[in-house]
Formats: sequence, C-alpha cells, structure tokens
Amino acid sequence: MSPEQVAGTGARERIGKAGSCVKEGIVGGLKGINEIETQIVNLVKNTITDTLKATGSVAGETLTVTKDVLQGTVKAAEETGTGLLLSTKSVAKGIVMGASDVGGDVLGVAKQAIKGTVGGVAEIGADLGKAARRAVDGILEAARETGANVGNVAKATVNGALEAAESIANTAVKAVKDVLVNAVGGVKEIAGVILPKGAANR
Repeated sequence: MSPEQVAGTGARERIGKAGSCVKEGIVGGLKGINEIETQIVNLVKNTITDTLKATGSVAGETLTVTKDVLQGTVKAAEETGTGLLLSTKSVAKGIVMGASDVGGDVLGVAKQAIKGTVGGVAEIGADLGKAARRAVDGILEAARETGANVGNVAKATVNGALEAAESIANTAVKAVKDVLVNAVGGVKEIAGVILPKGAANR
C-alpha cells in the first residue's frame, strides 16, 4: 500500500470516528436531558404533594402552592440565564401530577400552571410560543398518566393560556394561539370550540 493510500485510509477512519463521537455525544446528551426532565417532574410533584399534605388544606392551598412553584421556576431561570424552556414542560407536568396525587383541583391547577408559565415567560422575555407549547404538552401528559379527563384538562389549559396572553399583548395572544392549535391536536374539537373560527384548520 502506497503512502497516499495509507494516508487516505487513516483520514477515512478519523472521519468515521468523528461521526461516531458526535453520535455518542448527542445520544448521551439527550439521555442526560431526559434524566434532568424526569428529576424536575419528580421534584415538583413531590414538593406539591408534600406541601399540600403538610398544610392539611388541599382545596384551599393548591392554587397558592402552584403559583409559588411557578415563581420559583421563573426565578431559577433568571438566576441561571437558561433552563426555562427546558424545565417548562417538566414543571407543568409535575404540578398537575402532584395536585392529582392529593386529590386537588386538577382543572384549576392546569389553568393556573399555564397562566403562570405564560406570565413568567413574558416577564423574562423568553420565547412565549415555545414555552406555552411545552407547558401544554406537560399538562396533557400528566392528565393522561393520572387518568384525568384529557378533554376537560385541555379546555382549561387553552382557556388559561389565552387569558394570560390577553393580559400581556396582542402579539402574545397570536404566539399562544398559533401553538395551541398544534398542542391540542389530539383533542381537535377543543381547538374548534375555543379558538377563533378558522384557527383550528390552520
């Protein structure tokens, strides 16, 4: 084998190793993200459950605890400068699961979770559409996993998201409406009832 052939073979091996290295890094990174998201869900769920059990007033304190947890999430994002979009879905899911565990008002909590998310994201200037979508995904996942009525939870979530967006600005309403149509795709009749005519078919 000539020196040129040897060099060519070495270059191909290095290129092949570069591809494998990137693949392993991406797979490892995504696994790490999944683990972080699971930890956030569990942290939020356990915090909600433990706090409500300790207060002994599930009915009276569920929305207050939910609001407090959301404020903590926004503060964490402000302090680190990152993480809000990553944590939005997990926090919303954990909130609904925690409320469900202690027999709290899941519909009220779902609405509060999305309203708090939209308001918090707008406050720190993050991507409102993406954050709303991730929060809705987390809430609907929690509804399915806890056996709640997904249709009712989706309606409460959509209403909460629109109420929160309307209190911010017209551009916020548009950003939120655009993602809600896709987010509730599995419950399409809800989009048709709640969103303006034609929006559900966009």
